[in-house]
Amino acid sequence: MIEELLPDSVVAVELHGDDAIQDAPLYPEEEALMARAVAKRRREFSSVRACARRAMEKLGVPAQPVVTGESGAPRWPAGLVGSMTHSDGYCAAALVRATDLASLGIDAEPDEPLPEDVVSYVFLPAENERLRLLEARSPDVHWDRILFSAKESVYKAWFPLTGQWLDFGEADIELSADPGERRRGTLRAELLVPGPQVGGSRLQRFEGRWSVQRGVVTTAVVVPHAA
Repeated sequence: MIEELLPDSVVAVELHGDDAIQDAPLYPEEEALMARAVAKRRREFSSVRACARRAMEKLGVPAQPVVTGESGAPRWPAGLVGSMTHSDGYCAAALVRATDLASLGIDAEPDEPLPEDVVSYVFLPAENERLRLLEARSPDVHWDRILFSAKESVYKAWFPLTGQWLDFGEADIELSADPGERRRGTLRAELLVPGPQVGGSRLQRFEGRWSVQRGVVTTAVVVPHAA
């Protein structure tokens, strides 16, 4: 599901259903991070890293541990950029050579309404207005969940380029459905704070795609080297 949202240069590996929650082997460096984790968290952690290692191998890179920095962001082998995500019954990793893309971010969420207490502080007024229009046209689509996932993907693409946090209110995201489609489309994020320097110029817009399939919302954002 995630692969169709990404360019051909990106390798994506996903697990769905029972396979998405498994006790996959971990490297000692990863075991140390899970020393106090509950069983569910450990299974999510190991499953998504199993996806990441398969993606490495598809790119011709030996499988290696994926540890996290103080921010919680994954640290990828030299020469690679990537992103990981896990939701109930789904996990995925996407990797690409650093020569092909500056950054990328992926996210997965359950295909269900976003809790109201989350909606109240996550979205900008302009985003809420656009959500109302989308919901009026396609009330069977959980647009709020798609928008939340898009914000997560934008953040995951932003952080490796800046090393800084990006608040939910610091990116204004617009969703569009593909012609004749209701469950896949594009997203465009206008950064409301100074964007990262990419390819010698400041980038103020991120773009990506979204999809709803098999009970899962997936979003992906890619950042090319050239603005």
